[in-house]
Amino acid sequence: MKVITFGEIMLRLAPHGYYRFTQANDFEASFGGGEANVAVSLANFGLDVAFVTKLPAHDVGQCAINDLRKYGVDTSMITRGGDRVGIYYLEKGASQRASQVIYDRAHSAIAEAIPEDFNWSKIFEGVDWFHFTGITPALSDTVAKITLEACKAAKEEGVMISCDLNFRKKLWTSEKAGEIMGELMQYVDVCIANEEDAEKVFGIKANNTDITSGQLNHEGYIDVAKQLTTRFGCKAVAITLRESISASDNNWAAMLYTNDQACFSKKYPVHIVDRVGCGDSFGAGLIYSMLMKKQPQDTIEFAVAASCLKHSIEGDYNRVSVKEVETLTSGDGSGRVQR
Repeated sequence: MKVITFGEIMLRLAPHGYYRFTQANDFEASFGGGEANVAVSLANFGLDVAFVTKLPAHDVGQCAINDLRKYGVDTSMITRGGDRVGIYYLEKGASQRASQVIYDRAHSAIAEAIPEDFNWSKIFEGVDWFHFTGITPALSDTVAKITLEACKAAKEEGVMISCDLNFRKKLWTSEKAGEIMGELMQYVDVCIANEEDAEKVFGIKANNTDITSGQLNHEGYIDVAKQLTTRFGCKAVAITLRESISASDNNWAAMLYTNDQACFSKKYPVHIVDRVGCGDSFGAGLIYSMLMKKQPQDTIEFAVAASCLKHSIEGDYNRVSVKEVETLTSGDGSGRVQR
């Protein structure tokens, strides 16, 4: 099975531990980004996966490529050019103090990419699955056009397409997101969203739900999935269900709606080591399970377990194997030392 993901990989700069920005004397550097995170997870699961983007030809751009390569991600279709690698700064929250993200990604190489940078008919040769997120078309009007071209080319090749809505209010407005994503969603087979995305992008809200108090209504989310399926013709809709107790402790579960049936996963209480990339690890688990032809209940259990484990791992990437995820889905969540 071969998967293509398309988006931006960024340099992540974060104070050590739980230091605030204003406390930090130095910042730890790593790489990450929605679709790159999915690519690394899928490579760790043993799939043939390529990440497509545009990166500068200088050494920092090469560092990003090298970082992907060490996990087995195919970087051969990355276009080189432009001047900047996007940066984001992360201050990890704890207890009742929320995490903060500051973007410094304007005029990055991918944000200034042009359609001629990507030969989609060649990129999608022999490919089974294409994944992107709502972050990518938010980078610029031109990148939104490139993403649409990618979706059209993938559909012509019979490639399954998944999209994580991933609304980012720091990148665009709800109105702009609704307009652009509404067109892209016409090509999407599998839609992934969280508690807020469907509402912020398409105005579709789960009834009797308050994410700040941790009150989630299952029937409301089934209705959200039905509306997304009806409006865009999706084959499946997956919604993550996060109950936020604090920045340090959450309850984590999800729902998969397909063939007019909803499957809810087991709920995991998670103590958070690193919150960033957990949604991407869920998306990767979902894609892997669907490519492996797992039944819907098994699919959602695997995806949630994979992302449950990511909450315990520093950095954007989910560095776990299929075996580790299956151990958790089988009921062994004790965390006991493996000897």
